[in-house]
Amino acid sequence: MAFETLLGNDRLKQNLTSSLKKGRISHFYLISGPAGSGKRTLAKLLASAILCKEADAPCKSCNVCRKVMENNHPDVITVDDPEHKAVSVKLVRQAREDMYILPNESDHKIYLFPQELGIEGQNALLKILEEPPAYGVFILLSTNAEQLLPTVRSRCTELALSALSEDVLTRELSREFPDASPEDLTAAAVRSGGYLGQARTLLEQGAALPAQTEQFLTAFAGKNALELTRLLASLEKTKRDQLIPLLESWTALLEEALACRSGMRALHPMTRTIATQRSSQELMQAITALQKTTTYAQSNVSPAAICGYLTWQLR
Repeated sequence: MAFETLLGNDRLKQNLTSSLKKGRISHFYLISGPAGSGKRTLAKLLASAILCKEADAPCKSCNVCRKVMENNHPDVITVDDPEHKAVSVKLVRQAREDMYILPNESDHKIYLFPQELGIEGQNALLKILEEPPAYGVFILLSTNAEQLLPTVRSRCTELALSALSEDVLTRELSREFPDASPEDLTAAAVRSGGYLGQARTLLEQGAALPAQTEQFLTAFAGKNALELTRLLASLEKTKRDQLIPLLESWTALLEEALACRSGMRALHPMTRTIATQRSSQELMQAITALQKTTTYAQSNVSPAAICGYLTWQLR
């Protein structure tokens, strides 16, 4: 199968291969799935398959496929804004205008949006989705398709990526991490929820944790309210886009500690310590507080207010 580089998702790959062989190319594909689920891998394969002239597209060996995979194809344009969480409406409008310029060397011109689009960006894109040029293709990646406008989502061919089985995931991880123990491979597979990218990150991180996270876990495990207060006070002037990943990582580690209390093996020694020193109820309360503050941070609540709330909730 031409899409074999993407693990699992056999039904999706079969349907996509069948449609492309029949010449059924959508003007708008929505590739949805959690972080690490393979959205970028599928987007590259799909773009290659649309442009590739070989019978079993994407062949991944012709000049066209190589250009797409190496980000060098003039008719595959990535629209992103690395300095911001979402693509600005200005960039979407520029892509919309540029779409009316004919392809350079292919029958199609593909625009890849690897970041989420805000409401304004979606509305700007909607204008061309309603009447796209015959050669135009848009590929949008999203971790939460439910947040898209109904008018946008109704116009897409959605490719929803699913979790891998533990056997498939563990087999791939053992190939990529030959020195990892079977226990660590299984723990990463389970903790990742079945998504290869997340499992890779867990194994690459190993037991090493950022200093602030080490401080948080040590203080929380020891029920040291003073150290927690000092740590959170030091984060009050942190930018939201730096604070959010930190809160998310703390949440994941406490979730691991909670799972550890149920008999699951933890990747980090510190989470095993927390599992023995904190009750399930205490862990649930802390996880809930961290999840709330992550939502607050994403809604533009100030880091100072968030840290103050956590100081009270986690004491």
